[in-house]
Amino acid sequence: MTIFSLDELKSLVQNPQYPCVSLYLPTEKIGEETRQNPLRFKNLIREAENRLDEIGLRHTETINLLKPVMELDNTDFWENQKQGLVIFISPNLFRYYCLPISFPQLVVVGKNFHIKPLLNVINNDGKFYILALSQNHVKLYSGTRYQLNEVQVENMPHNLEETLLEDEFQKGIQHRVGIARGATSAAQQPGSVHGQGSPDREKHEEDILQFCYAVDSALHKKIRSEKAPLILAGVEYLLPIYRQANTYPYLVETGITGNVELFKTQELNCAAWEIIAPLFQQEYADLMAIYLQLAGEESSKIANDIKAIIPAAYYQRVDTLFVPLKQHIWGKFDLPTATVELHPEPAPDDEDMLDLAVIHTILNGGKVYTLEPEAMPRGVKVAAICRY
Repeated sequence: MTIFSLDELKSLVQNPQYPCVSLYLPTEKIGEETRQNPLRFKNLIREAENRLDEIGLRHTETINLLKPVMELDNTDFWENQKQGLVIFISPNLFRYYCLPISFPQLVVVGKNFHIKPLLNVINNDGKFYILALSQNHVKLYSGTRYQLNEVQVENMPHNLEETLLEDEFQKGIQHRVGIARGATSAAQQPGSVHGQGSPDREKHEEDILQFCYAVDSALHKKIRSEKAPLILAGVEYLLPIYRQANTYPYLVETGITGNVELFKTQELNCAAWEIIAPLFQQEYADLMAIYLQLAGEESSKIANDIKAIIPAAYYQRVDTLFVPLKQHIWGKFDLPTATVELHPEPAPDDEDMLDLAVIHTILNGGKVYTLEPEAMPRGVKVAAICRY
């Protein structure tokens, strides 16, 4: 099973190969209801087979395509479920995710994978980073409301002692190079190493600051192009020292204090979400206010017609998209003419136009917010703020 993330979502929707099958299944974790999981799963497979037959796939091709999905159906698999199971399969891809939110049962077959229900898990307006920092422990996490995953960072210092030893080693090299070039005294060289005694508090804090500079340097190379908030987690005295070294512009003022080596991942995630949720709620409120203001001015920078939003999203014009959860607008997008044809019920090869708008908004660097239908502004079915 693959860990789900925004990058994972992007990889799903780039270069799709027809037919793309998306399967959503609510699952039970405990109790008698867990027996229903395999039965619902078999019904889901049967529905997918019917959809693939409808688009003209030969039955043998359908069985071959769905074979990896069918092979999941075993006791071990059903004993490791959460609240929702999502499966994507196409001729060149097969991935599944056991996720901490439930979904309505759904089968979609089309040119692209159906991703809109997943936005609650990794909504790109909900992404943040945590830097878990101690003198013996440095880890970077990427998180959302529902999950937290460790991110590997090249050249990230592991601990204070290792960083100081490396620093002294590099100074030693500089020192020896200086001698080789003809200096008469090591004491005269800027890189020379003096004897070490028991460090006082000031010296210790300077060592920690150098350690933090090394951490920041590695971190900068990893997330310098990001705009997601970064939360510091560590014992209280470390956090202000790291802030002196920090160069990431989206560092959050409030941190998580405590010994991060004792935190469980879920505890760290919950603590971070308490800090970060108000920031995202404010960002959403600000953008919604902008949309309502532009709507009142009848500005051309907003759109609420899916026929206009689809080509705008495709051609990178959509900056912010608001879409309702658990609703669909079925149809087809003809790229050569940039026109959208809508249908009251899904026809073979139809796609959810809301989902297509989400895909292209995300791929083109826009933000997507999922709302309950009754929370959509002015009762519209979809809303967008455009870049121009």
